[in-house]
Amino acid sequence: MTESVSVADLVTNTRLDVYYGKEYLNDKSISTSDISRPGLELTGFFNYYPAKRIQLLGITEISYSKGMTHERLLDVMGKMCQPSTPAFVVSTQLDPPDELLEAAKNEHIPVLGSKLTTSRILSNMTNYLEDKLAERKSLHGVLVDVYGLGILITGDSGIGKSETALELVKRGHRLIADDRVEVYQQDEQTLMGNAPAILRHLLEIRGIGIIDVMTLFGTGAVRSQTKVDLIIHLANYTKEAKFDRLGNGTQNVHIFDVDVPKITIPVKTGRNLAIIIEAAAMNFRAQSMGYDATETFDRNLNNLIKVNSQNDAKEKAEEQTVKKENKNIIGDDQKPADSEK
Repeated sequence: MTESVSVADLVTNTRLDVYYGKEYLNDKSISTSDISRPGLELTGFFNYYPAKRIQLLGITEISYSKGMTHERLLDVMGKMCQPSTPAFVVSTQLDPPDELLEAAKNEHIPVLGSKLTTSRILSNMTNYLEDKLAERKSLHGVLVDVYGLGILITGDSGIGKSETALELVKRGHRLIADDRVEVYQQDEQTLMGNAPAILRHLLEIRGIGIIDVMTLFGTGAVRSQTKVDLIIHLANYTKEAKFDRLGNGTQNVHIFDVDVPKITIPVKTGRNLAIIIEAAAMNFRAQSMGYDATETFDRNLNNLIKVNSQNDAKEKAEEQTVKKENKNIIGDDQKPADSEK
């Protein structure tokens, strides 16, 4: 988990302009993803002032400040410029008030700007900070992008995770991380994964060593991060083990607050795991779009049972009819003739 992000990184990744304090960008750090809109503070309400947050001024705040006297605005801005304040951001390409620049210079606080609207720059900064400051877990496995789906391949050491990933890369898919995968929760339903900096674009193949996937296969063979959509667990095949054969045995793995579907694939000599994982990815996507092959099989099976039941009932009815007709014939044969009476 990253404890803080420098204001310099925020400027670079959200494309902010620097009005003042370029020399202080690396000295100031941000420890929370929350952004403050200091509207009440402009009125003089400082009972609760989140000084550790980025202070974002939009059209409303700038318009209100223009109606304040110089002395009053300078006093308010002085109170807002605390030593723990990371930076001020002015949206919509507005000019920052002179009083803000003066107060910021006293505390060496950067004043930044953006041509984007307040809502847009607020969203951009929040998303970036949430990604950087989110709690992270390190998982053992290989993360690959297969047909646009993030698949985390897990299994015991030496079972063939990296070799399978290499085959997938050769088939046109992309590698995100090998051996160690850092995952974090982006929102209530999204789990993201990426590689530690030291392992980025690298793949370990037993007998060969470490290879650089981007160097060997090009930039199209790697990605920096992706959503974790599916976990595929590779397990050694044994006769005693029970594996899903109908496709209705999908489990969920709870990571942070997100449930990620998991399927288990048996590893046996002669099985092409790369092709199987490709098929699993396409089948998972089809299920997400509303098509389930298992339901189709169940429906076909039920229809077959229904047809067979109807045929059985028809055959039984025909047998009963034949028996009844035979009984009537036998009865007629046993009646005495008129000449015998």
